[in-house]
Amino acid sequence: ALFTFLFSLFTIFFWSRFLFTLPKPGQLVDKNPVLSTKIYDRNGALLFKIYSNQNRTLLPLSETPKHMQLATIAIEDAEFYTHHGFSVKGIIRSARRNITRGEKAGGSTITQQLVKNTLLSPEKTFSRKLKEVILAIIVETKFDKDQILEMYLNEVSYGGASYGIEEASRLYFGKSARDLTLAQSALLAGLPKAPTTYSPFGNPELAQARQLEVLSRMVQEGFITGDEAQTSAQEELILAPQEKNIKAPHFVMYVKQILAEKYGQKMLEVGGLEVFTSLDLSLQEHAQETVSEEVQKIRSLRISNGAALVTNPQTGEILAMIGSYDYFAKNIDGNFNITSAQRQPGSAIKPVNYSFALESKKYTSTSMIGDTPVTYVGSPPYTPRNYDNKFRGNVTLRTALGSSLNIPAVKVLASYGVNNMIDQAEKLGITTWGNRSRFGLSLTLGGGEVKMVDMAVVYGTFANMGTKVALNPILEVRDAKGRVLESSPCSALESDKVNSIHFAPPVRAEQVTPPKPCAQSVLDPGVAFILTDILKDNNARTPAFGPNSLLVIPNHPEVAVKTGTTQNLRDNWAIGYTKDFVVAAWVGNNNNTGMAYVASGVTGATPIWHKIFASLLKDKPSVLWIPPDSVVGVNACGRTEYFLEGTQRNFTCIVKKDEDKEKDKEDKRANRILDGVSVSNE
Repeated sequence: ALFTFLFSLFTIFFWSRFLFTLPKPGQLVDKNPVLSTKIYDRNGALLFKIYSNQNRTLLPLSETPKHMQLATIAIEDAEFYTHHGFSVKGIIRSARRNITRGEKAGGSTITQQLVKNTLLSPEKTFSRKLKEVILAIIVETKFDKDQILEMYLNEVSYGGASYGIEEASRLYFGKSARDLTLAQSALLAGLPKAPTTYSPFGNPELAQARQLEVLSRMVQEGFITGDEAQTSAQEELILAPQEKNIKAPHFVMYVKQILAEKYGQKMLEVGGLEVFTSLDLSLQEHAQETVSEEVQKIRSLRISNGAALVTNPQTGEILAMIGSYDYFAKNIDGNFNITSAQRQPGSAIKPVNYSFALESKKYTSTSMIGDTPVTYVGSPPYTPRNYDNKFRGNVTLRTALGSSLNIPAVKVLASYGVNNMIDQAEKLGITTWGNRSRFGLSLTLGGGEVKMVDMAVVYGTFANMGTKVALNPILEVRDAKGRVLESSPCSALESDKVNSIHFAPPVRAEQVTPPKPCAQSVLDPGVAFILTDILKDNNARTPAFGPNSLLVIPNHPEVAVKTGTTQNLRDNWAIGYTKDFVVAAWVGNNNNTGMAYVASGVTGATPIWHKIFASLLKDKPSVLWIPPDSVVGVNACGRTEYFLEGTQRNFTCIVKKDEDKEKDKEDKRANRILDGVSVSNE
């Protein structure tokens, strides 16, 4: 009896103190002040402001289309009209998904979300969750369901400045929510879960997938028929034109996604963050202009788009990111970011293959490889071809890579197996080859999709002599009080320059997440040096591209470069590097239709790459590559050939007679005659 009495007293005391701290449900109509998040380039130039519009337009539930209401209920809280503030089934269902699928499902009802967004802080603690449930129950006793749904639809964030369904409708479709179609309602209903992730402006493919999920849930709940869902899924959604009050839009959206994942959507939109990025706006604008100009020149080749990426390999900084020739070009889905999309790299992936071959020490740059016909048994059999359908007999590895010959690359891969190349690629920075069963020997010719941002890491690893540095576009993030929430472990922000522009001085605070090591040694420095020596060797690529191609940057012989064109002419690449820069360029079509023709080294991505790199190195001295201690240089009849220690060989040089020299000249003249075969998969 005494225990029961004391326990009762404790319970009463605890709940009285706990309930006393709860906000009043009447505060649901109050508006809290918000601060905009600002994204800057590395020199303090403002790129974009993310903010919430306090002057939202309230829309009565009676004027909100019924299908908008039902779409929201179907995807957010199917039991909305039957529960009393919280759903036991929803909590169990979300817990099951969290455990079995690894999803981050919350199980909150519409009422709980309303309470969380308006009355409580965003902290993720048990006490806050308990307050959320209790307040949801109280709110359900003070307001009817339609009032709660109306408040939710007017309160919830749909991304950027659009708070409330009326603002969202005008932002995305340029009209009042009263006039939304079922298809448009389904898209908007899917946004509150993750507005940045599912934004039709930044991620059109994910937005469409989310819309289809909403329609499917509406069918499951009996709100619409399957035919209505199918008709709506096929409806073309015309998005409203966006104001161009944004600089470097693909980069900004890329950074915005990273921030949303780290700090949450609400903090991003109302927390007043100041984000200093690695972007160089002047370089960005020059690169954007270059991509746009070059794409215009090659439209007759059935090429509608281009992209480029410039990074600093030593720090992982993104200096320029051009995801398309025009972010606002609707005819090509210009807001789609090619630099983070999966595309086939063609022969630009070959250095990964050869890096493993060299590191295994079974091959050197002088190893002879047969450029001769071969067919590999399989279903169907595989017969690799060179880009010009010619065979050159035995060639050195240097010539095979420099001139981008396909058959030798396949033979090298076949000698050690596809899995070893995949292991090597993942070690160097490729993240898209998870399902290994899809790949065969054509992987070394570009048969596996990659992201340009990953390729920049791979080539940056070569530039760093085997040290990999992950891309990080953010130099520093500060909160509204100027406290530093995070800073790049590889880069230092020029605080004096930035602080002269902004009022808030930096105050060092404890990191939100501990910084990761910025660099990791993943490749033998000697292998990286030998690959670089081949990729910068204009003589090695002359048989394929000629001696004066656009792959040559005048007065800068240190520039290493590789091109790539897929066999179906859907993608054309040029990627090159020095110690200080990696530049990647691409041309093609977003919808994967084939191009008419591209000749790497002359047309396609190479002119874009050349102009950007020439601008970067203008008035800069040439910086030579220094061989590491693990590399031995050997005189190879007039030129220096490099080997890993222990793999070197001696050369016997033969002085040719005059008649032999004349015959060589005739052979060279004959080899210059083109046979008219289209360049593909070079």
